[in-house]
Amino acid sequence: MRMSKSKNGEMFLIIPKQIVTADSQNRILKQVAVELIDKNISSFIPLTEIQKENYDEVYDASNLTLIPGFIQTHVHLSQTLFRGLAEDLPLLDWLRLKIFPFENAHNKESLQVTAQLSINELLTGGTTTFLDMGTLRYGEVVLQEMINSGIRGFSGKCLIDINDLYPEFKSSAKDETMEMIGLAQNFQNTSEGRIKYSFSPRFVLSCSEKLLKETKEIMKDFPGSVYHTHSSESLLEIDEVRKRFHKENIEYFNSIGVLDDHTVLAHCVHTSESERKMLIDRNTRIAHCPSANLKLGSGIAPIPQYLKEGISVTLGSDGASCNNNLSIFNEMRLASLIQKPIHGTEVMNAKTMFRMATIEGAKALHLENEVGSIEVGKKADLVLIDLDSYSNSFSDSDEAVYSDIVFSSTTENVRSVMVDGRWLVKNKQSLVYDQRELMVKAKEELKNLLKRL
Repeated sequence: MRMSKSKNGEMFLIIPKQIVTADSQNRILKQVAVELIDKNISSFIPLTEIQKENYDEVYDASNLTLIPGFIQTHVHLSQTLFRGLAEDLPLLDWLRLKIFPFENAHNKESLQVTAQLSINELLTGGTTTFLDMGTLRYGEVVLQEMINSGIRGFSGKCLIDINDLYPEFKSSAKDETMEMIGLAQNFQNTSEGRIKYSFSPRFVLSCSEKLLKETKEIMKDFPGSVYHTHSSESLLEIDEVRKRFHKENIEYFNSIGVLDDHTVLAHCVHTSESERKMLIDRNTRIAHCPSANLKLGSGIAPIPQYLKEGISVTLGSDGASCNNNLSIFNEMRLASLIQKPIHGTEVMNAKTMFRMATIEGAKALHLENEVGSIEVGKKADLVLIDLDSYSNSFSDSDEAVYSDIVFSSTTENVRSVMVDGRWLVKNKQSLVYDQRELMVKAKEELKNLLKRL
């Protein structure tokens, strides 16, 4: 694998066509370059005042738009190897028949390859930060790959001590607790804070109450970490929760004290009025994954209602085995379009979706002082995107920019990606992975994994 290199203290200058800042004023800056010093955005410089000789690198991107790196708040790196192998199934059958058996068959080699596939796809598609739901074993493999790649993100082993769907795929509560503590101690805030730990119970039906509560208590010993789980995704799941606990999904979480502003719940497709009040009162975050919710037939989450009530909602592509890709562009577009027939054409406009995928994602993960917008003092997590392709708008107006990004663009429009002041994708070429080599390894590891089933 090839890796890009940069020296601390280097001064970079990026000269874009325009800068979509995602700051509190939603400024779009033109005729301005961005100066970077030692991984951070240090200033904006008018083009007429540039002195190129002062910089170690001047990157002329005068035909490209500079945007903040996208932030996805729910992905499954462990599942990318299974893309296309778990089709046309509802959630619980999808888990029972396909995903749990596949994840159970992972070894370190296959998990490393699927992590590499995922990170490569995320980076080349403009995602610079993510929150990953890990798998049961070998969590260190994923976290180490995140360190090696240069991406920013959270991950942690997924916790399962009950599994009626696929009993082979679980561990004891004691072993789960010991393993997650060890991983958190080894990886939380490593790589100068770029890598953080996610305490990740799979969902209510796969965890004992003891494990759910202990995990939340342990999380408090690791400032900056998050509590990440699935909730209220499908009606069958919710019915089963009611049978076991005589409570709604989020009501149960609330009753055992695991909801707060460091809790991220993936999906929340079906919620009651009382549950929404709990989410508001606890300032709990929702990760909305429209593609996966549609493909698994789970439903359409009432996102406009959540936003109106002040609930934090951000975006994730979920896993490539229930969505089939990790594109934030798909999620932005779908999240908007599926609501308009229900709530009216004015809801979920392009600017809202862009912010949901950038600065709101940063806020949900408590990273808003570091990333999510292009502002002086923040980390240089940046994406250069071509909005002058044949499929984009012919208008140069500021309002057209958001529509261009959300409704007209795909990952193919992404040209270069920087994380922590370091190019990881440049001119559509990964500087992290040899993509041909990666594809060969992926096919080989998938064949080996399927033999282990």
